[in-house]
Amino acid sequence: MYIEQIKIENFRLLQNCCLDMREKTTLLVGKNNTGKTSFAVLLEKFLERPENFTYTDFPIPIRQKILSIDDEANVEDLTIRLVLRIAYDETDNLEILSKFMLDLDPTRRHTNILFECSIDKRRLLRALPDDTKERKKFIENNLNGKFLNCAVFAFDDFGHTEETPYYLAHRDQLEEKERSEVRELMNFQVIHARRNVASSEDAGGGAKPLSAISTKFFQKRNIATDASEDDETVGPDGDNIEKLRSMLASIDDQLGKQYAQVFGGFLKNSRDFLELGDLKVVSNIQSQRLIETSSQVIYGETDNFLPENHSGLGYLNILYLLLQIELCRDDFVRKNAPLNLLLIEEPEAHTHPQMQYVFAEKIHGLISQIPKLQTLLTTHSSHIVSKSNFEDIRYLSRLSPVEPVTIKNFHTDLSAKYEELGADGKALFQFLKQYLTINSAELFFASKAVFIEGTTERILLPLFIEMHDKENVDETTESGLSSQNISVLEVGANARAFAPFLEFIGVRTLVITDIDTTKSVVSEKTGKTSYPACPVAESSHTSNETLKHFLSAPDPKEKKDFSDWHKRLVDGAASSGEGQIELAYQLAEDGYHARSFEDAFISINLVKVKARKDTLAGLKNLDALEEFSGNDFYSLSDRILGKKSDFAGSVLYSALVEGESWRVPKYIMDGLKWIHKN
Repeated sequence: MYIEQIKIENFRLLQNCCLDMREKTTLLVGKNNTGKTSFAVLLEKFLERPENFTYTDFPIPIRQKILSIDDEANVEDLTIRLVLRIAYDETDNLEILSKFMLDLDPTRRHTNILFECSIDKRRLLRALPDDTKERKKFIENNLNGKFLNCAVFAFDDFGHTEETPYYLAHRDQLEEKERSEVRELMNFQVIHARRNVASSEDAGGGAKPLSAISTKFFQKRNIATDASEDDETVGPDGDNIEKLRSMLASIDDQLGKQYAQVFGGFLKNSRDFLELGDLKVVSNIQSQRLIETSSQVIYGETDNFLPENHSGLGYLNILYLLLQIELCRDDFVRKNAPLNLLLIEEPEAHTHPQMQYVFAEKIHGLISQIPKLQTLLTTHSSHIVSKSNFEDIRYLSRLSPVEPVTIKNFHTDLSAKYEELGADGKALFQFLKQYLTINSAELFFASKAVFIEGTTERILLPLFIEMHDKENVDETTESGLSSQNISVLEVGANARAFAPFLEFIGVRTLVITDIDTTKSVVSEKTGKTSYPACPVAESSHTSNETLKHFLSAPDPKEKKDFSDWHKRLVDGAASSGEGQIELAYQLAEDGYHARSFEDAFISINLVKVKARKDTLAGLKNLDALEEFSGNDFYSLSDRILGKKSDFAGSVLYSALVEGESWRVPKYIMDGLKWIHKN
């Protein structure tokens, strides 16, 4: 038995969206302001605090209808809803769930629970002032539990095929349920992102959040021990707590005897003066107060330790989170509900990237140890995403500030897009799954992306972006390219594998690549055709699969069509037709058409490269550089470049430290201008 689907209507950014749940762990990812926190808040409000709904919980598009509400208004259109679709099979114990099953047809495997927060129209209209301005202010300040009705219904939509949801088309078929019945069926726990962890500097020097939650942990175990004693089922924890109680009782007896001696004279005078009976001072040590006030969590050797508030926030957060999970585990086990749902908001909070990576490896295993548990994780961490299964990921997407959020099933929805590519689609999708590393996972949270081919571009791109911002100061007064949320990926010639993925998550992307020209050569001996690299002016083909894919190259067997396309490619006239993806590759500049980044860079910076030939690393055959004339930079770069990464590092050093003003190839600068504006 598990929650198979969660549907939400009319709550903040979540106006009409549906989440397909996994039986174990579901990962909610997305950029900022896409409704991840709202999702958690809605679950908590409906399942734990239904009286906490307010006017601000209603989405902006329907607020005007609320403000102008009258006798004719249809409150069904203004209702916040949460629908849980629950799947079960013949192996499940349906004793509690049967209260929500309206038809016990043995072939059915689903039932539904509807939560609604609706406006009490009659009551609200009676209370509204006549003045329009006062009316608006009244609704904004007072539309809360007093004028809102929260209810729970069971319904069975088996065989329903109408476009209108069953719970709207057949209101008379809904059966209202008590909230206590929901609590009996499902145990919901949430661990919020805003956890109570703080360093000593931030908390007055005396805060001990771990000790505080340790006290809470002990109290829970203490209560559980009392309950198990009533059932005569004291477990290992109960035995340990009983030993602690016994020790404290012994200490109470010893302290009582000492108190009698210390306070004897005072107590005798008090009895005589106040004419009281037998007045005593006794010891009453409470174990939970002892932990809270006289115990602390430390790390290091016992004789040479550091207190908990000297730990970094990352460690505090992880320890706090683990204790919270233990508390939740105890609650799930003790209540033993048929459905258990745990929501953890941003487990990566306060932790550095390496700790996120380690934690991501451990969290799934830790959660899986809790029986009958479904877990929802919301995260901004590419490290946690990269350690998750594709099948677990759900992507919250919002294409513009005025559009509502949609929740996409990353695996099924994206695989369908790759299937549209035909025979290559399956292989490309497999590549994408294997390539979901920490870097590529950043695309889930990026506003824009830049794909580059190799190490040289990766080293120099930050410098080029900085130069772009300086040269375009009028356009970048408010926000330079360097301050935008851009993810840079080194993907080589595999950019085409990302095309459906980029379309799926709606990220605008600049692909910086090489034209990689080749020419057709037929062997006189074998008659076979090969395509060796060559200067652009001599070329007839390209080996760059990215350009062929995005610029829709025809089949090379169609010689005339392909020749026309290749000419357009060289001239920069081949269009991708993609508004979301832009190709930047070498075009003619200063009378020379480069084939790669290196000869493009050297051709426009030859004088400076010659002047610094003795200090730039990665160069060889310096005599060839000094003797060079003409414009065959393709051959020159091949002769003088040794280790390209060393050369790029030296170029960067000379710019940052020595103030050298290198020129940026025009195709790269034009690409940066495009990604900045779009």
